[in-house]
Amino acid sequence: MTLLMDHAALETFVAQEFAQVADILSVHAVSEAGVTLKLTPTQAHLRPGGTVSGPSMFMLADVALYLAILSRIGPVALAVTTNAHIDFMRKPASDAPLYGEATLLKLGRSLAVGQVAIRNAGSDDVLAQASMTYAIPPKR
Repeated sequence: MTLLMDHAALETFVAQEFAQVADILSVHAVSEAGVTLKLTPTQAHLRPGGTVSGPSMFMLADVALYLAILSRIGPVALAVTTNAHIDFMRKPASDAPLYGEATLLKLGRSLAVGQVAIRNAGSDDVLAQASMTYAIPPKR
């Protein structure tokens, strides 16, 4: 399937539509297989015990899959998460970036289903695994 938004287009979209996270999330890679998004944690993303918080990791997964969908369908700002499940399996390092590797499993006209594996930079260990479904609004 052809990509409708490349690396630069997705970065521009994040900067324009999600300015609140543009300084902590960056597009690392875009391919037909999916999108890898990088989270550079700040003190605001840490929880007691010196680890990245679950909500921060969920944000990484959610935005990574959203961008993987947009890379295929174009800048549809109103595509929304309708279902999400995340398993937290390992404690992430707080001083290293996290990567959310989003893969689309099914892309239909009204629903998209995908998964996201979250890893620390330089590690093959999966820290968290998310499965998500997005609703795609009808074309008008």
